[in-house]
Order: sequence, then C-alpha cells, then structure tokens
Amino acid sequence: MGLSAKQIEQSLTHLASVEPRFADAVAFAGYPEPRIRPRGYQTLLRTIVGQQVSVAAAASVWKKLEALLGENCPAEKLIAQDFDTLRACGLSRQKQGYARSLAELILSGGLPLDALPDDDEEAIAYLTRVRGIGRWSAEIYLLFAEGRSDIWPAGDLAVQEGVGRLLALPARPSEKETRAIADDWRPHRGAAAIFTWHIYAKDFKAI
Repeated sequence: MGLSAKQIEQSLTHLASVEPRFADAVAFAGYPEPRIRPRGYQTLLRTIVGQQVSVAAAASVWKKLEALLGENCPAEKLIAQDFDTLRACGLSRQKQGYARSLAELILSGGLPLDALPDDDEEAIAYLTRVRGIGRWSAEIYLLFAEGRSDIWPAGDLAVQEGVGRLLALPARPSEKETRAIADDWRPHRGAAAIFTWHIYAKDFKAI
C-alpha cells in the first residue's frame, strides 16, 4: 500500500527543516491526502487503461471492462477476449496490446509482483518489461501501491510545476533540473512528490 497520512506528515516535517518553503506551503495548502492503490495486476492494468485519457474516460472504460470480465478484470478472462469485444469497451488496439502483454506475463509467472527488487531503480526496470509501462507508470505504481518512500517522478509535468511554485522559480524546471533539486530531499521524495501534486491542485504559488 502507499504512504500513510502519518508517513507523509513526518516526511514533510523533515523536509521543512531542510527547505523552509515546505512549511510555508503546508501552512497554505495543508497536508495532502494519501494516494493509495492496491498492489498487483489490477493497478498496473488500470494504469494502462488510464494512459492519455481523462480520469472520467478511464473510469468509464474500466467500468465496461469489469462488466465484461468481472471484478478486477482477471488476466485469464482478458486474454480470452477478441479484439472487437475489447474495442467495444473502449480499449484501442495499442492498449489491448499492452493489456495482453501484462496479462500474459502475470499468467506465465514472468512478472511476479510479490518479488519486486528492493532497489528502486531495479524495480522500475523490472516493471518496464511490460509493454506500455514506462518509467512514469512504474514510478507511480511503486509510490501508490508499494509505498516506496523515495520515489521521485521528475518527468511528471505537475511535479515539475509544483516544484517551480514551491521554490518560486521563474519558470517550470526541466526533468533534469527537477531531479537535481530534489537530491537534498532524499529519502523523503515520495512525500515531496505527493505534496507537489497537492499544491499544484491548490494553486499555491510561493512569493
């Protein structure tokens, strides 16, 4: 499971001692709610379904898939469907390929999700063996489903924007700059990431 509210609060308290602007932002926006997803196949499949579509559209597709396949869309039922049936649920040809790749790896035992490497970079490499699961998707899984405390999705535009607002930067930092800025925030970068999404949504802007 993901980071708890207590873990997030403890990490942000520490970060405020390293970078006082965290304290200012917490005073404005409050603490973020935890972002917790279940471990396993379902969360990775939902990540694929949600790529490049709105939250509402992803929820609609998932609802149709569960109506067809049953709760959590079991892998064995998914790969038994033909193209047109899954297309009617809203899955494009590309996403069907990704979903089948995931389901096949799960069924074959080629991706045991209870055996992720302890090292975060190794775990990211492990998850990106699935077609359609890139670095960002792997990082989100490790943060929300595994609760890894130092995951830092620096390629996320909202994270970049949140860092820019937090530190009152003149422009949104690049991925490389965002990664470098957070080096001093280890091993609490997971909470920092959740907080950047929070202040972005709250429209916080440091002065």
